[in-house]
Amino acid sequence: MADQKPGKPRKLRTSVKGPLMFSAFWAVLAFVTVLIFASGGSSKTPRFDLAFTGAGIAFIVTLVIAAMLAMSHKENSEHLGKGSGVNLSSARKPSHGFGGHGPSQAGGAPETPDADGTGSSHS
Repeated sequence: MADQKPGKPRKLRTSVKGPLMFSAFWAVLAFVTVLIFASGGSSKTPRFDLAFTGAGIAFIVTLVIAAMLAMSHKENSEHLGKGSGVNLSSARKPSHGFGGHGPSQAGGAPETPDADGTGSSHS
């Protein structure tokens, strides 16, 4: 919120319009649903009292949830996207003897070093 400039529109995450529209949608959906199902059939009178109650509850609950989710949002630090981490690439890398299966072990035979320090497969 501190980076907002006066006179410019706010981002969707910091504006009030998004959560209000989201809550209004669910309130209208709850109103129609309760109005249809609470009356118990088309021959009986519609229950507007229950429909307005359900719409109000749906509006308040979804507005509180949207506000809590918006307040809990936190941007990632810049240093998290830089550097050489363990899982930066999904490409298969050779194993260095730490329990993984590298391309050198595709045949199934374990690779052990000889006396001169080079690796060879024993059959």
